[in-house]
Amino acid sequence: MAASVAKERVLFLCVHNSARSQMAEGLLRHAAGERFDVFSAGFEAGSVRPEAIEVMREVGIDIADQKNKTVEAFAGQPFDLVVTTCDEAKEACPLFPGAKWMLHWSFPDPAAIGAPDERLKAFRAVRDGLREKVWELAAT
Repeated sequence: MAASVAKERVLFLCVHNSARSQMAEGLLRHAAGERFDVFSAGFEAGSVRPEAIEVMREVGIDIADQKNKTVEAFAGQPFDLVVTTCDEAKEACPLFPGAKWMLHWSFPDPAAIGAPDERLKAFRAVRDGLREKVWELAAT
């Protein structure tokens, strides 16, 4: 019988764990969930933004059941890779104890856009940028 290979553990971090990190989690799980155990967290409690759920459904990925989590939920856990998805998260967490590798992906907060139609465009742009980065990561 072949020995099973442990999945690499990846954690995406953002301030609120409401959009960017949630979308990245869904994208990597969809692209390579057989190779990665994927998680996301934030530094402040929030909820998954409805716009994030909507734009992910547009590309066939359902993140509606993903839950908001804070970094405390992962304290002391080992990760192969921790990725900050916004500049605020990188400043708050330049190093994550237990991470073998850290990456930083700088994406603007799409929720900061005022008008609903423009905000949805911003969510799509962030989703598409995250998708490019996630595909690169999944290809490694």
